[in-house]
Amino acid sequence: MKTKVFIDGSEGTTGLRINERFQNRDDIELLHISPELRKDPKERKKLINASDVTFLCLPDEAAREAVALTENENVVIIDASTAHRTEEGWAYGFPELSDAHRTAIRQGKRIAVPGCYASGFISLVYPLIAGEILPKDYPVSCFAISGYSGAGKKTIAAYESSDRPEELSAGREYALTQRHKHLKEMKKITGLARTPLFSPIIDDYYSGMVVSVQLYADLLSKRHTPESLSEYYAAYYRDQRFIRVSAADDETATSGFLAGNGLSGWDGLKIYVTGNEERIVVSSQFDNLGKGASGAAIQCMNIILGCDEAKGLDLNRA
Repeated sequence: MKTKVFIDGSEGTTGLRINERFQNRDDIELLHISPELRKDPKERKKLINASDVTFLCLPDEAAREAVALTENENVVIIDASTAHRTEEGWAYGFPELSDAHRTAIRQGKRIAVPGCYASGFISLVYPLIAGEILPKDYPVSCFAISGYSGAGKKTIAAYESSDRPEELSAGREYALTQRHKHLKEMKKITGLARTPLFSPIIDDYYSGMVVSVQLYADLLSKRHTPESLSEYYAAYYRDQRFIRVSAADDETATSGFLAGNGLSGWDGLKIYVTGNEERIVVSSQFDNLGKGASGAAIQCMNIILGCDEAKGLDLNRA
């Protein structure tokens, strides 16, 4: 029997990418909503409750409304919005962090897909705190660069317009007030005592991102070099198909450049450890629309269904 899937918000970037990944799957029956009824609560309610799995690719308020419309206790909700990522009763959709995270996803009915920047940050910081390498009160600072696809339809249209302003041709730092919407989950999921300093940059390419955290080696709870920290990450994520750790002879790491779009189109995440014995930079490179959004959502669904975790996803490079 096919799994009935409804994508609430199927016209947005994440919804479209989820839909694309289902085109060649014979185990999924997509429930479609008429375009003119996309925002009609009655029609949405009918399809949500008729589904086995509903993906929410919506603004926060609409995502909360969708959850309120759910009456069928058997429906699994996978929410790609910010609305429920730190809410009680919601499994955080990053199974590689621990066995407990994977179990919560497999057994859960309410799954919150991590934010794209948060995915990169948490993939780096969570293992360091779990291994008692990074003190919880460490004043963490993070910078990141992303393609414009993660900023929504209006921003995508602006970047792809033939008469766009010149400023869009350069990287633009934003969230200057230090109130980026991903900060809440970045702090809570990792267990940090301080909210990290976070400086994201949007740049003139479609998809892909790099998230980096800088560390002073002498302020860590356990002294590490880039080499030993890389070995730690490799051991922590051993056998995790979606997470890869750069080897010492990796061409990207040794080139001296880490491109934001280097893994665009891939559904995994790659970790790099660079720097020297005094100052270390840990970085994650991935697609903001892959492991940072729709790819992560489908991975969670695959875990729940008990099928190949990578079914419908691309893990064939990097």
